[in-house]
Amino acid sequence: MEKREIGKSGLKVAPTCFGGNVFGWTADEQTSFSLLDAFVDAGFDFIDTADVYSGWVPGNKGGESETIIGNWLKQTAKRDKVIIATKVGKSMGGDKKGLSKTYITRAVEDSLKRLQTDYIDLYQSHDDDMNTPMEETMETFTTLIREGKVRAIGASNFSPARLRQSLQVSLDNGFARYESLQPEYNLYQRKDYEKQYEALCHENNLGVITYYSLASGFLTGKYRSEDDLNQSKRGGDIKKYLDARGYKILAALDKVAAEYEASPASVALAWLMARPGITAPIASATSVKQLNDLAKAAELKLDSKTIQMLTTASGY
Repeated sequence: MEKREIGKSGLKVAPTCFGGNVFGWTADEQTSFSLLDAFVDAGFDFIDTADVYSGWVPGNKGGESETIIGNWLKQTAKRDKVIIATKVGKSMGGDKKGLSKTYITRAVEDSLKRLQTDYIDLYQSHDDDMNTPMEETMETFTTLIREGKVRAIGASNFSPARLRQSLQVSLDNGFARYESLQPEYNLYQRKDYEKQYEALCHENNLGVITYYSLASGFLTGKYRSEDDLNQSKRGGDIKKYLDARGYKILAALDKVAAEYEASPASVALAWLMARPGITAPIASATSVKQLNDLAKAAELKLDSKTIQMLTTASGY
């Protein structure tokens, strides 16, 4: 399978990333193990999670996703077969948040313990921290890399100006730099990334790992009307896509899916993979059937005419 490098990190991954936000939420441990086994057996190797996943579930406190991945790694001994990406910065309760040296140093040890591993492949700032000097944050990450606890670092939810500033701080001080950006990007949500981040990522050779790659499930074609929204715990997030542009995108996906004998989800992900500079879209699955759509997407080679048709249909 094709491998793509995350920025200039030396880390190479298959072009589909499994979203670990479902672990401990809509997928219990046994189901999560089955999904991870099937994902790796299909030739994939990139798993994204965060320390806060899935703390929003009643009874959870955060760390559940990392714990499940760690238990799976221990049971299967597949650590050398996967690239693990996790994140730090969002609130874990009380003073456990941000990107200060004190907190990152504490949080990385917690993540390593939950993941039952000696190192994190890609450690990402989950949110910007305006209260901590950027030099302090980048120096702390650099120390973690030198200690072998982290292999590369990335950013998510940074403004273009702050991302550019962080790259300059790293350059000026000889610190490790963010090698990737994790933005929201999909066939429906295109404008912010394409207008504000795309050129910046290209100029600096940053890997791009997209989240909400299927627009919370809207691009699977499962939700065609408001009556469909109660099919999922994410239904409330999808209502905003049920407009004229959304229906136009679904019609284009249906057309291409029929031509390629694939699902709308596979086509939507294949379009993302074909976009310049995209390393891997993140997508979640809660069943092996859904996982097959992710696998199919990596095999789909959309021709230029088809890609342009989808791009035009989703134009903003």
